[in-house]
Amino acid sequence: MPLTSCGPRLGFVTALSLATFPAWAQPGDLPAPVEALVDQGLTVHERFEAPDGLIGYAASAQGQPVAIYVTENGQHAIVGNLVDAEGNNLSSEPLDEFVKGPQNAAMWQRLEDSHWILDGNSDAPRTVYVFTDPNCPYCKRFWDAARPWIEAGDIQLHHIMVGVLKSDSPAKAATLLGADDPVAAFTAHNRGDEVAPSAQPADIEQQVQDNNTLMRELNLRGTPAIVYHQDGKLEVAQGMPDEEKMRAVMGSPRP
Repeated sequence: MPLTSCGPRLGFVTALSLATFPAWAQPGDLPAPVEALVDQGLTVHERFEAPDGLIGYAASAQGQPVAIYVTENGQHAIVGNLVDAEGNNLSSEPLDEFVKGPQNAAMWQRLEDSHWILDGNSDAPRTVYVFTDPNCPYCKRFWDAARPWIEAGDIQLHHIMVGVLKSDSPAKAATLLGADDPVAAFTAHNRGDEVAPSAQPADIEQQVQDNNTLMRELNLRGTPAIVYHQDGKLEVAQGMPDEEKMRAVMGSPRP
């Protein structure tokens, strides 16, 4: 498989499952088997109705969604998916609503609160986040490939500037974030102008470190690392997307 990213690559499922998300208060009347699971490290997020007298609990273990079903007498619990006679997974909907949905919302908010440079019109209907290192050639390739969607006003890219590839990457990322006009500086960089690292205020340098930390926490090691919505869920593409993946990231065919 041809190299398409800078740095080692990890699967997006791991990245999303480890995203931090709010911890809900535990229900005060948990059955004993569920309490035992909580003591073992599970987090219970919500109770939901289940068939045949079962009581369902949407939970998570190390960020991974887990369904728990308690018998009618409250003495036993079953951990896993509940399936009906047609093979339909009855656990998917409550886990999406009570665990995955809040996870994704919290992750999206963390991306929004990071330090990024806008590429495109801020009124564009679709937003995509991209972890970008100034020394990554594939980041530049992605920037170039995105031009048709950007110029059509279909999308806005938020480039989260990180410094992870080379010793001067943090300084270059800080220089771009701290420029008088970061958008113009970033555009010039992607059109071929070399970034000349310059000393930046401590708060700007800290922004790069905060972005690096976020990238590590999400287990995104290669750049570009692209986070986007697809079918109401968050997805991550690591590396330069191929044509099919590019359509998924951008949400539409090439204009």
